Amino acid sequence: MFYKDMILGMVGSLLLVVCVLVGVAFLTLLERKVLGYIQIRKGPNKVGYWGIPQPFADAIKLFTKEQTYPVLANYLPYYFSPIFSLFLALIVWLIFPYWIGMHSFSLGLLFFLSCTSLGVYTVMVAGWSSNSNYALLGGLRAVAQTISYEVSLALILMSFVFLIGSYSLGDFMVYQQDLWLMTVTFPLALAWFASCLAETNRTPFDFAEGESELVSGFNVEYSSGGFALIFMAEYASILFMSMLFIVIFMGADVYSMNFYFKLVFLSFGFIWVRGTLPRFRYDKLMYLAWKSFLPLSLNYLIFFMSLKLCFMVL
Repeated sequence: MFYKDMILGMVGSLLLVVCVLVGVAFLTLLERKVLGYIQIRKGPNKVGYWGIPQPFADAIKLFTKEQTYPVLANYLPYYFSPIFSLFLALIVWLIFPYWIGMHSFSLGLLFFLSCTSLGVYTVMVAGWSSNSNYALLGGLRAVAQTISYEVSLALILMSFVFLIGSYSLGDFMVYQQDLWLMTVTFPLALAWFASCLAETNRTPFDFAEGESELVSGFNVEYSSGGFALIFMAEYASILFMSMLFIVIFMGADVYSMNFYFKLVFLSFGFIWVRGTLPRFRYDKLMYLAWKSFLPLSLNYLIFFMSLKLCFMVL
């Protein structure tokens, strides 16, 4: 019986990873199409019908190109950091709240915070190991930004942990059957969405790749497979953050199609923001994190702690 459960868990995990990777492929296509229409052009439309096979053509092109690496690079860290980055982006999906023998465990939110904290190291090592000043500067910017916004993410999560009394995403689904948490904590939902944009290095917070001064950020020296792995990790993180937003704020039932419509809409939100907003100034980014989101999330945390204490006393 133990072996059957183990095999079932492994097959389920493999299926989940495959589905996430296919989702990542079509998210890139959606982004290129949406940005195309925002900029009054077509986007990819030559490969197949409506350009639908385009992501697979891109994948084949990227993974069959010659792999180059700088002569002065620290080869092992340079080689393994994109692999580790994608591994972290995929393993965090284990907290997805399926109750069918998958790995949705009771400390899921702590696991998520641990994995996002480790993601900082992959960016830092990728920027440092290239032995390029441009890559190092991009990596340092990305690390400072990620660490700043992780604080507000953790505090917002702690607010809901106090309110619900559990680290499991499954309990968030149970508690929101009648009322979405977003209706009573709308400012927190907006702060969470903005923090997710900063956490995944997306516009308007894409300072790691400010083209005018940093060329392409920490990944400037990467080509072919390494470049593809870094961007697969980024888009897997976007999908995961969208999923987490829906589970925490929009009372998702993962067994209904509504959940997946919401997931697509929220991922579209990331792209919409990219096509609409200009890049922030770096000092304003830090100001937003430490002087706006931090006080907001702290106030909500204290409020929810007091509320919980009152209910316990009563």
